Amino acid sequence: MTDNTQTDYRQISYAVADNIATITLNRPERLNAFTTTMAAELIAALDATDADDAVRAVVLTGAGRGFCAGADLQGGAATFDHRDPQRAAERADFATVGGAPRDGGGCVSLRIAASRKPVIVAFNGPAVGVGATMTLPADIRIASDTARFGFVFARRGIVPEAASSWFLPRIVGISQAMEWVATGRVFDASEALAGRLVSRVVPGAELLPTAYAIAAEIAENTSAVSVALSRQLLWSMLGASTPWEAHRLDSRAMNRLGQAPDAAEGVTSFLEKRPPKFPARIADHLDVVPPWPVRPEEMS
Repeated sequence: MTDNTQTDYRQISYAVADNIATITLNRPERLNAFTTTMAAELIAALDATDADDAVRAVVLTGAGRGFCAGADLQGGAATFDHRDPQRAAERADFATVGGAPRDGGGCVSLRIAASRKPVIVAFNGPAVGVGATMTLPADIRIASDTARFGFVFARRGIVPEAASSWFLPRIVGISQAMEWVATGRVFDASEALAGRLVSRVVPGAELLPTAYAIAAEIAENTSAVSVALSRQLLWSMLGASTPWEAHRLDSRAMNRLGQAPDAAEGVTSFLEKRPPKFPARIADHLDVVPPWPVRPEEMS
């Protein structure tokens, strides 16, 4: 892969190669424990992938032997107390929602949810607490056979965050979600696969090649606009009350894209038996399907 690496982050790394952006949680000495700095940098990196037309898919993984061990607990007993002066100062940029300080994991998960590019998570090791919940809005999750997962919040006296009370039951079902959340136990990759938290489990050496192969299939064969709008349709319709809402938006999108150059190229390339070269830009079609809000002020 041709590598174009940016190094202006402190707790993540960011690289773009062959139309695929790789975002790596990069605190291996702390098993990539989550901090407000990491949250802000993840949001900035996702802003960068959305703004770069060359990026067609995003792979999110961790450095070292862990994906993310959850919140960094070095703050001790006050780790989750928003009244703590240090914690309040660190979280100043995340504002409030409903009168309470926003949780950093939720800021990240909603940013992933609003991504214009498909996000593939490659769990290279333990993903606990926010290390699991912030990934739930990703489109594809695959795991190394050494990965471990845990929704351990009840064992820390808190509740699941990162909007996981919305995402987790929709992904794995309410019964499985409640078993994992109520027990707070850590479980292995095979249980994550059986519970549909991940779609594949592969040997560690095959993890990133598998993730990149999926990303390359997207980048090489599909319309960026089609994938972006399909992503918005599928996720947003999880909350629709009837299929008529989906029918309304499907019809609007089909009518709009049917007139666009990518549809012509898709059909022509198929008839001519050649790889497609889709010319359209996502930014020119953002009004077709309403995007998910990222910030409270966008939720009106």
